[in-house]
Amino acid sequence: MTLAAATNENLASLSNALIYSAMAVYTLAFFAYIAEWLFGSRSKVARTAAALTPAKATTAGPAVTVKKGGTTAVLERPRVTVRAQAGARDVPDGPGAHGGTEKGDLYGRIAISLTVLAFLIEFGGVLARALSVERAPWGNMYEFNITFSTVAVGTYLALLALKKNVRWIGLFLITTVLLDLGLAVTVLYTASDQLVPALHSYWLYIHVSTAIFCGAVFYLGAVSTVLYLFRDSYENKLAGGGTPGRFASSVLERLPAAASLDKFSYRINAAAFPLWTFTIVAGAIWAGDAWGRYWGWDPKEVWSFITWVAYACYLHARATAGWKGRKAAYLALAAFGCWLFNYYGVNIFVSGKHSYADVGLGALQAVGF
Repeated sequence: MTLAAATNENLASLSNALIYSAMAVYTLAFFAYIAEWLFGSRSKVARTAAALTPAKATTAGPAVTVKKGGTTAVLERPRVTVRAQAGARDVPDGPGAHGGTEKGDLYGRIAISLTVLAFLIEFGGVLARALSVERAPWGNMYEFNITFSTVAVGTYLALLALKKNVRWIGLFLITTVLLDLGLAVTVLYTASDQLVPALHSYWLYIHVSTAIFCGAVFYLGAVSTVLYLFRDSYENKLAGGGTPGRFASSVLERLPAAASLDKFSYRINAAAFPLWTFTIVAGAIWAGDAWGRYWGWDPKEVWSFITWVAYACYLHARATAGWKGRKAAYLALAAFGCWLFNYYGVNIFVSGKHSYADVGLGALQAVGF
């Protein structure tokens, strides 16, 4: 074995060790996020529920006594509406998972610190993988998965650094990151190897890196959309005079208001959509260089376009009055479902020019997008 081959093998082993270490730290962060939710208090979120109950929707002020012609008349003040009309709500955001308690906030800060540490370790694992294969680490689904989870966590931490109110997404993000990494190291793992000739191009860096970033952003948008649907149902029940269950009240009342979650989901999906458009265009240019044609209706190309259409329909629906709110949210989830199938379903179950080996042998060699 040559010195270069031995070095690459050592780097591959280091990459694997770092990925497993990152999973261990992510697990600690997961338990810290759980503790944040458990120690979160409900004392500071009661105002949200109170603002939505029918008893508080309209209130009358104290009576006014008026003397008129030697007699006394009692007049009631006009009722004051404290909730917007026509179905709109002016609901404050919940305090977050910590619920306003010092202990909950402490565990939340510990969870963030562990998330940062795990992110740095995982990033080191991705970098070591890249050095071991002497190329961009996006040549198969294993490499795409570990890079995808790294970018998703990095995007979350970047939003926190920009002082955005997104700490509520931490538990849901880390849970799915652990599932993603578990799938990567058990089912999708592929030993370090060189790329097939079609992938030897600088477009690998442009096309696939943009696709990974778009997927991470779309994922954050999908999580916020799911939480919006739950929170909206919670607010609707309160507004209708119902009483949500204890678990729903304990969790959902600490999330941002449904309007805030809806706005966050829309903005983050809208920000990623132009990049997804660029991803498809860059892929077409790369296909022209690699295969001599820009578009050949390959399954990956078809589902990339279907995903683009689905997100375009969602953004258009948001601009149409009759399709705002829950209807648009369902479209957003359908669009993300298309993205998931485009990655997992097409790569595993459908053969095409983007597939390069047999999945059943545990050596899936498929370019991410």
